[in-house]
Amino acid sequence: MKNSLVTTFIMLMFVGIGYAQVPEKAQDVSPLLISEQIPGIPMMAMNGDVASLLDIVSEKKTIMLFYRGGWCPYCNAHLSDLGEKEQQIQDLGYQIIAFSPDSPDRLQVSIAEEGLGYTLFSDADGALMKAMGIAFQAPERYNKMLSKHSDDQNPGLLPVPAVFVVDTHGTILFEYISPNYKQRMSGDMLLDVLEHLNKEAE
Repeated sequence: MKNSLVTTFIMLMFVGIGYAQVPEKAQDVSPLLISEQIPGIPMMAMNGDVASLLDIVSEKKTIMLFYRGGWCPYCNAHLSDLGEKEQQIQDLGYQIIAFSPDSPDRLQVSIAEEGLGYTLFSDADGALMKAMGIAFQAPERYNKMLSKHSDDQNPGLLPVPAVFVVDTHGTILFEYISPNYKQRMSGDMLLDVLEHLNKEAE
């Protein structure tokens, strides 16, 4: 993909903070970079099944969507928007998976309410969002709710809403990360990106 396109779509790419640290502000996260590999962390799906993230993405090129939780209307709208484009995304050779601090039970509620066809995974303890470099300390007013929605596993962390595109080896091909939780990557924009990635791979 051309550098100009990458620059246009990447909303945030700061590299001054170590991955082990969790910043206090969304603007200070330090995400993994394009060409780096995602971690092989065990992830729990909404049905309780556990699988390595690298095994999950090895099946097909993957859209990894990070959202704050089913309690967030902006997140639900984004989940629904990508759900409406899922068939077109699959036709381009990609699958969608999504992650939030919600417990598996809460994920099932989101699936039912939004009518989603793709799989949601629980990152209740924040291990994946920290490893991806997009975790930050949630404002104190969120702590009680985050604890409730994660079955008391969330230590007070939120992910910066993000979209990563990875290949079957878990290598990051593209990322869109916005510290403004109201601003999301539209399904139409994502389709444009996937088409460009496919052309670059030809």
